[in-house]
Amino acid sequence: MPDAPPAAPPAERLEAHLEALRAGGRAALVAYGVAGYPDLPGSLAAFRAMAEAGADVLEVGPPYSDPLIDGPVIQRAVQAALERGTRLDDVFAMVSELTASVAVPVVLLVYYNLVAHRGHDRFARELAEAGACGAVVPDLPPEEAGGWVAAAARAGVAPVFLAAPTSSDDRLRAVAAAGRGFVYAQASLGVTGLRVSLAAGIDDLVARVRTHTGLPVCAGIGVSDAGQAAAVARFADGVIVGTALVRRLGEQGAGGLGALTGELAAAVHGARGAAPPPGPGQP
Repeated sequence: MPDAPPAAPPAERLEAHLEALRAGGRAALVAYGVAGYPDLPGSLAAFRAMAEAGADVLEVGPPYSDPLIDGPVIQRAVQAALERGTRLDDVFAMVSELTASVAVPVVLLVYYNLVAHRGHDRFARELAEAGACGAVVPDLPPEEAGGWVAAAARAGVAPVFLAAPTSSDDRLRAVAAAGRGFVYAQASLGVTGLRVSLAAGIDDLVARVRTHTGLPVCAGIGVSDAGQAAAVARFADGVIVGTALVRRLGEQGAGGLGALTGELAAAVHGARGAAPPPGPGQP
């Protein structure tokens, strides 16, 4: 029998997965959780529950002592994980178990200090060895990311960058040139957290990003419920939800988390067959 074709590099697997969803006329649900919260076995069970409930991409957050873009709900989860002794080696081991048991792509959301301390090449290599497809590094601007981008390319993983409502066209061009996987569009300025309404202008930001790249554009920060997720899914390629899921896990465990993920997935996947939504920030 002929040999099986070599597996696609992780970055390509992530891009192909998101492109297949886009070609099918639906957005992706990107579901975030904190590694080690409520503990390592509990976080592994939580990520598996989100995958089973319909999440299209899992975003794993290694706990870090200075989570710059995270609001109080995620900060408390991060602190609990750190107090239980969760370290980056534990996170990579958990991700290896996760990727061996779910079909959906996994990415990390990790602060640059952890990448730099590990070393670009070692971090990228261990990321790929764990079966992850890439990493969002929210505090690393693309103009200063040459070493990380090169290491990610050598390992075949996706370096994912953020675009903010205040990003200039020059910054968006830099994000497009350096990034792989998808572009993370910030739905609002400030830290993560629940919002009563979506920030005005997120649809404009997604449109601006698309003038610079053909990568999928996934929007997050402030997406709090199924209605908001559906609204974002009508103009973005993916919807990133974190705080609402972390809070539900803390309140109701993996069962409640799975139920909320299912609601969000149904809203995101069915959004483009529904009536046009109100504008961002409107009731």
